[in-house]
Amino acid sequence: MSSGLVLATAPVTRRVRAFLAPVDRVAGVAVTFDAAALAGFDVDAPEGPWMDLGWCAGFARKSGTRVDALVAGAPGVVAGQVRVSVDAEVQLEFESWGKLQMALAAGVQQINVLSGAAVAIGAASTASSLAVSGFAVGDVVVCDVDYVGAAGFVGSGVSGGYVKSANAITDVDYVRRVSLNVARVTSVGSGAVGLGSSLLAGVPVDGMKVSKVAGFCDREGGSFFQEWSGLFVLDGEQGDRVGFFYPRLQSMAGAAETETPLVAGLTTVRQAGRFRGLPVKDALDGEMVSCYRMYVPAAMRTV
Repeated sequence: MSSGLVLATAPVTRRVRAFLAPVDRVAGVAVTFDAAALAGFDVDAPEGPWMDLGWCAGFARKSGTRVDALVAGAPGVVAGQVRVSVDAEVQLEFESWGKLQMALAAGVQQINVLSGAAVAIGAASTASSLAVSGFAVGDVVVCDVDYVGAAGFVGSGVSGGYVKSANAITDVDYVRRVSLNVARVTSVGSGAVGLGSSLLAGVPVDGMKVSKVAGFCDREGGSFFQEWSGLFVLDGEQGDRVGFFYPRLQSMAGAAETETPLVAGLTTVRQAGRFRGLPVKDALDGEMVSCYRMYVPAAMRTV
């Protein structure tokens, strides 16, 4: 009698989908991801805190973990093995450009180029609607607090920069310049603007102001490192799914681009990123790990 099982094959996939989640830099807490959730993870409508970065090309992983022999006795006899270092790297090219893609790929402060003075928002503001006037459909805006001279990580929702010492910066707009709490205005009503996506930090708090953003800028060099949790999903054509989860991911190279020739002299320019997976303590057994590889077999495949 047939079991109905089909022999498993190597996954066949077209592209990789990338997702980011903020790391709490102040508390030093990274996002956790339940491997059991991979099967039901909706890549087209990811649940918070995950944010869609779109498709990626040239995805490649590398293990930098080093294993040495554990030698005992005289003469030395290999009694076992020990991991003397744990390291993981991943590289990819983003198929699209945007605020988050630039922040992750550059690795440093991702600066909002502000245009005009900041405007205070009303108490009726939500994560997708700001009680404010003076902005038009199509504007990109940033919503965050004034810089008040404090040292430490700055930026609502996710840390966009770090101030080394109190009062080292005199620009009251500094937090809004490095904040990732940005969105595009898609509607304008009576005393309010609607946003095309919810603000990363959620419902605005008292003291937040809105500035128009003309564009984005990053710099080569500096001491600040962006840090995010990363999830990369590969959907197989035969119903299987592979996932790679990095609890703490930092850029390990400066901003770079790759070019792919098209037709009639046109070229596609992609952001290239190279990242290091930093370790966390696994609550399961206390082991220090830097990445997780997950696999969901297709229906009725042998396992």
